[in-house]
Amino acid sequence: MYIENLKFSLWADFIERDYLDNEFKALIDKKIINGATSNPAIFKNAILTSSAYKEQLNSLSDISAKDKYEAVAIYDIKKAANILRPLYDEKDDGYVSIEVDPSLCDDAIATIAEGKRLFKTINCPNIMIKVPATSAGYIAMEELTSVGIPVNATLVFKKEQAISCANAFKRGVYKYDKIVDTVISIFVSRIDRALDTELASKGIDIALSGIYNTASIYATIEQMDVKGCRALFASTGVKGDGLAPDYYIENLLAYNTVNTAPVDTIIAFTKNSVTKNALPIKKETIDAHFSKISEAGINFEALLDTQIQEGLEAFKDAFKEILESI
Repeated sequence: MYIENLKFSLWADFIERDYLDNEFKALIDKKIINGATSNPAIFKNAILTSSAYKEQLNSLSDISAKDKYEAVAIYDIKKAANILRPLYDEKDDGYVSIEVDPSLCDDAIATIAEGKRLFKTINCPNIMIKVPATSAGYIAMEELTSVGIPVNATLVFKKEQAISCANAFKRGVYKYDKIVDTVISIFVSRIDRALDTELASKGIDIALSGIYNTASIYATIEQMDVKGCRALFASTGVKGDGLAPDYYIENLLAYNTVNTAPVDTIIAFTKNSVTKNALPIKKETIDAHFSKISEAGINFEALLDTQIQEGLEAFKDAFKEILESI
């Protein structure tokens, strides 16, 4: 754990084969990170830009593009899991996430089948199956946790999604009758990037909407007290020069949470020595900010719905581009 007394973990939101052999191990040895996450966009960039994958892909023939992708992704995820295994054995997280095919986001049965298959194929206990927070996803989350499979609920932008995820985990863990580690991944910076230009034009403080929305969801997750379940803050990298590179880590530092971020963002955070809680934030402060947004004629709930759909489409597009390229 990066900050033990806060039960605060840093996970690297990055997977690439050469990185796993080098910087990844160094970050673990320095006790900076204790987990990792991946998604289709991360794998797309790795597979399409790194020469580390060419030899394996060239050796794969007479199988579908999806099978080729899975062979490559499973190799990397298993490698990361094995590197992280000592942390897992010490009960210091040690998890790495792999996402189910995002095109299955509205098919609970197919998501469950793929989640179980991936977990069995990788055959490491410190794998989290990443499932989008959709109606079908909640059904899959319950079923996967009911058989002891750790789950990362992803693409959470709204409190209602987080509540549905937490309830699914609660039902699944009840059936399994043992604690299953789970995280609810709340997306942060995408909200500000979508909203801040308009807010600035109306004289409303920027770079706060994502943080306040996340702080409100975090408080709800903590109140629900689902055993083994934590809030994970995702989409915490900064684009552009307007904010400090570790802005979304420092301003979301909170008890019993994970922050998954790009490696450069993590390194920037380790240099500023901040260890003080930023959350919780007073409900009155959060409500006042969103009242200003509403009074300015901005439908924040509709914006969140758009972000959910755009997030799903982005992962689907990345997955499709991978398959087309290989």
